[in-house]
Amino acid sequence: MSPHGHHGCDGGHDHDDTPEMGIQYSLFEKIDKDNLECLNEVEEGSGKRIFKPWEERLNFDICVESDADEELLFNIPFTGNIKLKGVMVIGNDDDTHPAKMRLFKNRPHMTFDDVAIAADQEFELTSNQTGTTEYSTKVVTFSSVHHLTIHFPSNFGADQTKVYYIGLRGEFFQAHRHGVTICTYESRPNMSDHKNPLSDSVTHQIQ
Repeated sequence: MSPHGHHGCDGGHDHDDTPEMGIQYSLFEKIDKDNLECLNEVEEGSGKRIFKPWEERLNFDICVESDADEELLFNIPFTGNIKLKGVMVIGNDDDTHPAKMRLFKNRPHMTFDDVAIAADQEFELTSNQTGTTEYSTKVVTFSSVHHLTIHFPSNFGADQTKVYYIGLRGEFFQAHRHGVTICTYESRPNMSDHKNPLSDSVTHQIQ
């Protein structure tokens, strides 16, 4: 990849650098990185590296840059299901910053030939170099997502697009791979057919 025009950031933008924000933006840990795809990247594998901890969001030494034109397409599988609540995109304060973002849920292995269909949600982006702008998703639409596709179709006029960080905020739910969850009612067979459905709910906290 060619050298980037910006290798640093202003020092006064860490006011949201708190443990709570780090937890909220920890969904990157639940991405199946081995199967994450970034189409039209200059350097193979660079798209995976911009999904990083909240504390590293302003590290401008790592980025993904588009190749043939300004489009980038990310296919992001998760190791379970997520409820996506917000997306943050950090780019340069110039024309290489993405101008639009389109989200598709549960459509693995999309290509540029597939993005002509209607997206589940679209956003007009503003320049965000400081990591303070979040785009809130329709939680009802993105309440059970095992695969997320992010399409950046355009930027603000440059030949190539650069992205330094993509943050995903929400909740993670471990996929049940072994059938029905085993409950603790087996020692009370008289109650097994009359359980309160509310008592079977399980709370999953982000680790």
